[in-house]
Order: sequence, then C-alpha cells, then structure tokens
Amino acid sequence: MTTLLVLIVVVLLAVALWQLTKIFDLTQVGANVNNTQVANDNDNKVNGYLMFGFLVFIYLTTIWCLVYYGKFPLIGDSASQHGPQLDNLMVITMVLIFIVQTITQALLHYFAFKYRGRQGQQALYFADSNKLEFIWSVIPAIVLAVLILYGLYAWTNIMFVDEKDNKDAIVIELYAQQFKWEARYSGADDVLGKANVRYIEGVNNLGVDLSDPNAQDDFTSSELHIPKGTRIIFKMRSQDVLHSAYMPHFRAQMNCVPGMVTNFSFIPTVTTAEMRENADMVEKVANINNIRAKKSLDLVAKGEPALDPYTFDYLLLCNKICGASHYNMQMKVVVDTPEEYRAWLKENAPKTIVLAVKAAAAEAKASEAGETKSKDSTNATSKDTTVVAQAEMK
Repeated sequence: MTTLLVLIVVVLLAVALWQLTKIFDLTQVGANVNNTQVANDNDNKVNGYLMFGFLVFIYLTTIWCLVYYGKFPLIGDSASQHGPQLDNLMVITMVLIFIVQTITQALLHYFAFKYRGRQGQQALYFADSNKLEFIWSVIPAIVLAVLILYGLYAWTNIMFVDEKDNKDAIVIELYAQQFKWEARYSGADDVLGKANVRYIEGVNNLGVDLSDPNAQDDFTSSELHIPKGTRIIFKMRSQDVLHSAYMPHFRAQMNCVPGMVTNFSFIPTVTTAEMRENADMVEKVANINNIRAKKSLDLVAKGEPALDPYTFDYLLLCNKICGASHYNMQMKVVVDTPEEYRAWLKENAPKTIVLAVKAAAAEAKASEAGETKSKDSTNATSKDTTVVAQAEMK
C-alpha cells in the first residue's frame, strides 16, 4: 500500500511540473523570447557547468558507495587455500578500473566544458594521429594481457590437481535438482559408484548404480561436511536444468550441467567454528541480529512469531536462475576439524544408499502383504456374514 501511495505522489508531482512548464510558456507570450533551436554561447556555458556538476555527482556517489557498501564484499573472509590469490586478483582489477574510470571521466567532462561551442568558433578537423592511436591501443592491451595472464595462472593453480593431490583428496559428489542439493560420499573404499539418471527410482533419487561394487558403501547427506586442511574434489551433476554450485566463502563456483560431470576442488582452511569467532564475522552477525530484533518487534506486535537469531554457517548456493524457488536452493556446509570429520563419518557411513533401498523395498513388501491380509480378512468376514444371514432365513 505504501509503495502504491509513493507511486501516486510521484505521478502527481510529474503532472504538476508539466503544468507549471505550460504556465511558464503562457507567461512568455508577447515577450522577446529566443525560440531558435540553435544553442547560443550561454546555452553551451550552462551545459558545460552541468557536465561539471554531473562529474561531482559521479564522484560523490562512488565515494558514498565505497563507504556504505564497502563492508559487504567478502574480501578478507576467504576460507580456502586459493581464496587469497583470487581476492588479490579481484582487488588489483577493481583498483585499475577505479583509477581509469576516475581519470577518463574527469577528462571527458573537462573537455566538454573547455571546448564548448562559441559564436564564430570552428572545430578543428583532425583526421588521425598515429602516436595517439598507438598510445591508447598499446597501454590497454598491455594491462589486459597482464590481467589475463595472471588470471590464467590463478585458474590453473586452482583447477590443476596432480597425482599426489588426487591420491590424498576426498571425492564428494554434489547433486543438483530443483530446488535442493544432496551430497554423496564414497564410503570406506574412497571411490564413488557409478550413477545415471536412468537408475532414479524411489529412495534412489541420485540414480546410483546399485550393481556397481564401488556403490555399495556410498551414502548421502543433506549437509555438506568437509575437513579442514584436506583437498576436496567435487564431482557435480544436475538432474534437470542448468545449476551452478556457488560457495562464496571458498571462492568456488562451477556449473552443474545435465548429462555431464563437472569438477572443482579446493582445500578448506578455516573451520566453521573458527569463522564464527572471526572479528569481522562477529560484527556482521551482530548487525544482522540487530536488524532481526527490530523486525521481530513489528512481527510480535502483529501477533506473529519473532525471528530466530542468526548464526553464521557456510552455504552452498545455486548461482543460476533455475526456476521459481531458485532463491531457496541452498545447503549448509560444515568445515570440521579432521577429528570431528572422522567422528561424523563414523556416525553416517553405515547409512548407505543400498541399505536405504533395501529398507524401502522391505517396507513396501510388508505394506503390500498387510493390504493383502486385510483384503482376505474383509472377504472372510463378508463370507461369514452371508452364511449367518442364510441360516437365519431358514
């Protein structure tokens, strides 16, 4: 309702301004007014000053955004081994963009004022300058080449996994479907079993090939648990549409494409407990809880339940607009110490997919047997009732 009232007020103000311009035009009837469409020296001077005003507006807006929104980027809160390198690349890129934008905008608006049109002045026809062309072509080319080479170097370091890393790594499958994530672990043999969407049936919603020996100890989890200090290799699949596995604090993102397996790997360096104690994170959580507390006052006043306090958790998000509930497609990620991770494995490893499928089949069979027995009992009761009725008739 408030939004509608604001829109109405804006429309009414626009109509009022339009009417004022009409009234102003009427007051000029009979006066000596210059109605020519050609700009004069005063017009050009006004436009020149307006360009300077717009330049000041741009700079003030930029400074305000840096001050107000500077606390939101995650730079400095990376929790993976390659995170600082990626943050460094981002900072270098942003600084270069900021410097170039500041200089070019200043020159653009300054020249718009200095070389404004004046009565009797003619513009100089300047065909070309090989020197200028060389300067403004070579400098950007060199800067971009350095950034691209640095980016390729960083990308190679992130994506390249040698035999030693592969041998010591933990392989986990991330399975995407509208609109949730599921993680599959390889169990004691450290090898994920084969899977295909054609095998999806009942509780086997990941399509694991139950005849594969390597799949016998695979198990799934609705939470992604990973140990600190160990390389994790993610094998990513999608059941339906294009998703994107995005873990912002680990500086990790990779598309999940139907019909193929994509890969990404990183080494976690900060446990969930350690990140919760990080000074910047403590401040962010406190700010969020202050906002929630104020919102809860309004909710309680309306008779609705208050919001729960926020506690930091790493998240796996979908970074592709994959459908109506895309915004809610997320999974909690827990970075454990190696000891905590082993304890979690010990508790969850016995809950294999094979056992879940067998249990579901046994339950279905028992349910079917119960229905059959109930039907036989109903038929027997009906038969007995018929016999009694016939005996009474005699």
